[in-house]
Amino acid sequence: MTPTRFRPDNLADRVLYRDGLVLVVDKPAGIPVHGGPGGGPHLEHWFPLLRFGLTNPPSLAHRLDRDTSGCLVLGRHPKALRRLGRLFADGQVEKTYWAVVVGTPTEPAGRIENHLLKHSRGTGWRMIVDPAGQAAVTEYRVLGTAGGQSWLELRPRTGRTHQIRVHCAGLGCPVVGDPVYGDPNLPGPMLLHARAISLPLYPAKPPIAVIAPVPEHMRDNLTRLGYLDPERDLAGMVA
Repeated sequence: MTPTRFRPDNLADRVLYRDGLVLVVDKPAGIPVHGGPGGGPHLEHWFPLLRFGLTNPPSLAHRLDRDTSGCLVLGRHPKALRRLGRLFADGQVEKTYWAVVVGTPTEPAGRIENHLLKHSRGTGWRMIVDPAGQAAVTEYRVLGTAGGQSWLELRPRTGRTHQIRVHCAGLGCPVVGDPVYGDPNLPGPMLLHARAISLPLYPAKPPIAVIAPVPEHMRDNLTRLGYLDPERDLAGMVA
């Protein structure tokens, strides 16, 4: 199943959480969050649809890859962005990803620690494991296996570019559909989803906890791997 075609006019319907400082949007797969050198549509172009009464549109507090779906955090004004920036920089934001990967890790749970460096090659680039790079840490556990694939829950403890994709490939289990770190000859969308995020934004209140529903293009794969909770996902969940 391919990702559902994104309709800009329904972007407001994809808001999972909103208050005076922050929005959490369910980003669709297949569209970049901001413009690149190649041009083309990007999510940020339609942020004016998310003003909700404020003068200026919100801005990105972090990034997700073009083909990754799920929880994307936006700050609604500069003060909010500064506060969110500190939380992300200090590692206080808890992020949970779900991925369908090729194969099964040797261990059912573990921690991946290495250093990642951006490496240019020809007209493109990729992240490689290199001691000269930045420290990258991801914790994972296997939630299900079937038919030569696995369903992984991944919790990045750092926020490096392509971190989860590189770490899954390093386990010998690249994300299904990953054209850079997996098999570029295998068809289909990349099956990586920013499932949940927890933001300790207000000192006197519990963290804002948001869950993004499983996208349609991943649901069949996850169901085959043991996913059994579609009803809650139809609307997402906020605590």
